[in-house]
Amino acid sequence: MSQQGKINVAVENIFPLIKKFLYSDHEIFLRELVSNATDATLKLKHLARIGEASVELGDQQIEIKINKENKTLHIIDQGLGMTEDEVQKYINDIAFSGAEEFLEKYKDTAQDSGIIGHFGLGFYSAFMVASKVEIITKSYKDEPAVHWTCDGSPNYTIEPAEKEQYGTEIILHISDDEKEFLEESKIRELLVKYNKFMPVPIKFGTKTETLEKPADAKEDDPAPTREVDHIINNPEPAWTKQPSDLEDKDYKNFYRELYPMQFEEPLFHIHLNVDYPFNLTGILYFPKMTQDLSVQKDRIQLYQNQVFVTDNVEGIVPEFLTMLRGVIDSPDIPLNVSRSYLQADGAVKKISSYITRKVADKLKSLFNEDRKAFEEKWNDIKIVIEYGMLSEEKFFEKSDAFALYPTVDGSYYTWEELIEKVKPLQTDKDGKTVLLYASNKVEQHSYLAGAKAKGYEVLLLDSPIVSHLMQKLETSKEKISFARVDADHIDNLIKKEDDQISKLSDEEKESLQKTITETIADTNYTVQVEAMSSDAAPFIITQPEFMRRMKEMQATGGGGMMGMGNMPDMFNLVVNANHELVQEIINTKTEKKKTRLIQQAVDLAKLSQGLLKGEALINFVNRSYELIK
Repeated sequence: MSQQGKINVAVENIFPLIKKFLYSDHEIFLRELVSNATDATLKLKHLARIGEASVELGDQQIEIKINKENKTLHIIDQGLGMTEDEVQKYINDIAFSGAEEFLEKYKDTAQDSGIIGHFGLGFYSAFMVASKVEIITKSYKDEPAVHWTCDGSPNYTIEPAEKEQYGTEIILHISDDEKEFLEESKIRELLVKYNKFMPVPIKFGTKTETLEKPADAKEDDPAPTREVDHIINNPEPAWTKQPSDLEDKDYKNFYRELYPMQFEEPLFHIHLNVDYPFNLTGILYFPKMTQDLSVQKDRIQLYQNQVFVTDNVEGIVPEFLTMLRGVIDSPDIPLNVSRSYLQADGAVKKISSYITRKVADKLKSLFNEDRKAFEEKWNDIKIVIEYGMLSEEKFFEKSDAFALYPTVDGSYYTWEELIEKVKPLQTDKDGKTVLLYASNKVEQHSYLAGAKAKGYEVLLLDSPIVSHLMQKLETSKEKISFARVDADHIDNLIKKEDDQISKLSDEEKESLQKTITETIADTNYTVQVEAMSSDAAPFIITQPEFMRRMKEMQATGGGGMMGMGNMPDMFNLVVNANHELVQEIINTKTEKKKTRLIQQAVDLAKLSQGLLKGEALINFVNRSYELIK
């Protein structure tokens, strides 16, 4: 017997509001409906296993079908099904229990992509794309099948239906302005995006399977084929299994499944598996890193019970680990939530902390198990580790066990080894030991040569965030500071060991300093005349370590440097008082020749540092031709 009724909701018509408020995220209807079908299938499986459902399960699957002629999309499951009373309860009453709160909270803005799931409206997401929705369902309890129909108004009809098999079929009559959801390519795209790893096989269409040729077939005979169901998902992805059941090749195969267009293999993986104080499973992969931090992010996929939620995991995964790849699955993270909700949620904070600890522990074990292999991977993973040391205090504390400090000659030190073994440059005015480093072996080659000649070991710290990292180390570690080989500490490298007396008198030094300052006429350069080794370069450009580092930090947007305006370039032009060219400049009588010698020497020093550009470079080239002539 057919019956009619009105859906239990105080607001006259909620359906246009659902469409309007959730239009930007309307594709999630398929995720919601397939998730419901999955739940119904898994619940029936559980009831059968514990003896509360007397059914023959067979090979349960969910089927998605398109009927273009009728403009319908069908989602069919072999799950629990519903009785007439259950349809009344779960479809007509409970689903709308949050409707008034929904309208009150979101009538003005309603841009939260989590509205539907948050208010129990999952099934009604169907009305975002359908003008009419039908449910044909039969309960496993062997009660009569039910046919429910609603045309997007609060009015519905329920009548008996013909259906032999338990389970539910939802029929969406796709609206004229949503016809893209009748295209196979679009539905396949959504199934792969949201349901690729659902725990129940999802059938969508058929595919051609090639069979073996019969023994009597000729060589040029085509191989026979057959059409088989196309199961679009992998119901048992690697992260749902125990690490003991997986081999290295399984992890690599799963990586290729996640990132089919990624041709490089991951460097290593971390299998996450925790059931207290929250549930979380997953696999994180360390890929080879580039220096560009921005292109690395949003490669980790977040799932809830194998249903895709998002690949924007900021707030759940510590920020420095958003450069990794892989999967995190936790039933404790709601399917539909705003980012502000996630960041305030206590369980999410615990998850983030756990992942940080787990990654640190894995890095430590990899370092301890095979240090040489870890050192070989260092350049490919250091950006993540250094970023973590900067942004997560607990990770920084653990990093002494695996963070490495390489030298330009290819040695690798832990922090403890660094302090013990590397020859310091000097003690600075604050009593800190100064360690030398280079950020570019090619550009700073001449300075490196000077350092090596004096027996110093120079670190190679060349990541884009190294200025921030050194600032962190200098404030966290006692009595250590860093100076780049071309910084203003360089005087100590190129002065004579016994600091012999300059070949110039104080008056000559003062006069030379004044002449050079006037000749170069550049306020960004401070000229200083020093007594150095006669084999050191005549003119050397250095930068004040502090100012250069502040500029670098400003460029990478850290340390509260934003909004300070552009800091000026500042350089020291160190003149070697004991070099024969400097002696010649002093002794030159004609001002024209003296000016030309100074300009040429200064430009050569700038050229060696990549500081000679534009018109100044052209003038230098022309002047060089004149000198050759």
